[in-house]
Amino acid sequence: MFSQVVVLSDIHGVLPALEAVLDEPEVRTADRIVLTGDITAGPQPTQVLDLLTGLGDRVIWISGNADRELLEYRRGQRDTIPDPIAPWAAEQLREDHLDLLTRLAGSLTLPLRGMGKVLFCHATPRNDEEVVLVDSRLERWQEVLSDLDADIRTVVLGHTHMPFVRLVHGRLVINPGSVGMPYGRTGAHWALLGPGVELRTTNFDIEAAITQVTQDSAYPEITEWANYFLRAHANDADALAAFGPRDGRSNTP
Repeated sequence: MFSQVVVLSDIHGVLPALEAVLDEPEVRTADRIVLTGDITAGPQPTQVLDLLTGLGDRVIWISGNADRELLEYRRGQRDTIPDPIAPWAAEQLREDHLDLLTRLAGSLTLPLRGMGKVLFCHATPRNDEEVVLVDSRLERWQEVLSDLDADIRTVVLGHTHMPFVRLVHGRLVINPGSVGMPYGRTGAHWALLGPGVELRTTNFDIEAAITQVTQDSAYPEITEWANYFLRAHANDADALAAFGPRDGRSNTP
């Protein structure tokens, strides 16, 4: 049983944001670092993967929809990816990176002191691109969590890039937010679990990070990408408006 784990979600290939989080004292001393998907689709995919693999067994990997899409694109299983940067990012990956992505699980459970069995996934336990939000209806939450064993009392997920903690039919649901593509406010967002829950934000030099990313990445639209996402121009209201219809709320009277 682990005493403390760190959860990093939606890094999206942003190296300076990841480096800032990994330098946090609690991250350096945590038992494990759990990645809840969307690790690679961004401006520095190979650098991020190399840094994380260098941490060895401390890192526990889960695939997100963006990681799956990059792999499918490189394996010839799809011709396009909705995210404009993703096809470029896919082409940067080496064969060892692709082999790593092939091995990633869609979800897993870990025993955590004070929290029992905790399930980690990307979007929902059953699907890597479903949407659930802090204000999703209880009926929607019941639907996406209905197949879980009764002894799983905590679910940790990502996908929507907005941090929250809420109770759902007796289960605690945690979204740590995004390390590399935050919505609502700047900084790298993550969570510290065990024996309680702490949502954390690591602030770092945004201007220096933008300079580093734009100089290091060969993505053709990197200047616009870095300015938009590292400055968190998409706020929480924008994200909720975009994601909301995808949780089924538009089909309710």
